[in-house]
Amino acid sequence: MNLAFIPSPSTGVIELGPIPLRGYAFCIIIGVFVAVWLGNKRWIARGGKAGTVADIAVWAVPFGLVGGRLYHVITDYQLYFSDGQDWVDAFKIWEGGLGIWGAIALGAVGAWIGCRRRGIPLPAWADALAPGIAIAQAIGRWGNWFNQELYGKPTDVPWALKISEGTNRVAGTYHPTFLYESLWCIGVALLVIWADRRFKLGHGRAFALYVAAYCAGRGWIEYMRVDEAHHVLGLRLNVWTAIVVFVLAVTYIVISAKVRPGREEIVEPAAVGLSQDGDKAADTTADKADDKADDAPEEDAPGTPEAAGDPGAQAPDEDGAPQKADRS
Repeated sequence: MNLAFIPSPSTGVIELGPIPLRGYAFCIIIGVFVAVWLGNKRWIARGGKAGTVADIAVWAVPFGLVGGRLYHVITDYQLYFSDGQDWVDAFKIWEGGLGIWGAIALGAVGAWIGCRRRGIPLPAWADALAPGIAIAQAIGRWGNWFNQELYGKPTDVPWALKISEGTNRVAGTYHPTFLYESLWCIGVALLVIWADRRFKLGHGRAFALYVAAYCAGRGWIEYMRVDEAHHVLGLRLNVWTAIVVFVLAVTYIVISAKVRPGREEIVEPAAVGLSQDGDKAADTTADKADDKADDAPEEDAPGTPEAAGDPGAQAPDEDGAPQKADRS
């Protein structure tokens, strides 16, 4: 009997009057806010304007949610379209089921639209957001804990996850793969932040590093899971996806470093233009002040004949003696 384990919540929903508060949705929302907050700080540090990350996230997040749900429904279609299943459940996103591969792919489309509207390069924006996305995934994985889903093989280790009896699940203690992936994502975020500071990653390479590092962890974590999934050549479909995307990400890092080394000097032209306008305004103000000083009438020094008001007085001669006016 396993005396030490991680308990699962008895329910993933808290009823607040007529409003159901779902733990899965809360984890997703909190993760999005943290990603935008951290991305905004990194974007400002790169020379961008405050609020730009949030403006583009307005496009990226909805696209990402749709993409994540589409990937899940397509790859697990038997859960919704086989005999005895209700296809309407495919729209019940609050019950869980978001594929990160689809979320990133379609979310990138939304981000591209937002970046084009703001006139900024998508790779630079993605680099700023990369660690935040990893942390958002780390937080979002706790939504699986609320729903008692995506656990691993049976185990009696002290950190095993206790699952209660329910639909499509058997009571017991299992590997908490949600926790493994959450901790891995935090490590990925720290790796990207360190590498970005150490090597000044640019042109999308920080984002590609996040993708490669995440895939490396997702591969072995996915292999531990026991939930139903499609298999190709003996491996789960998501394992193959992780392998392919990992290779593509590493290839991009290598080629990009050769073709476009270094980091972008300007990530948001509008921010640079605003600064230049401010400098020009200051210069214009200074020039006007100088012009006013040049145009001001010169006042005679006190004690001079002109200041005394004697029209007949003359300036002293070279010996210093005053000269009399010639009145003839």
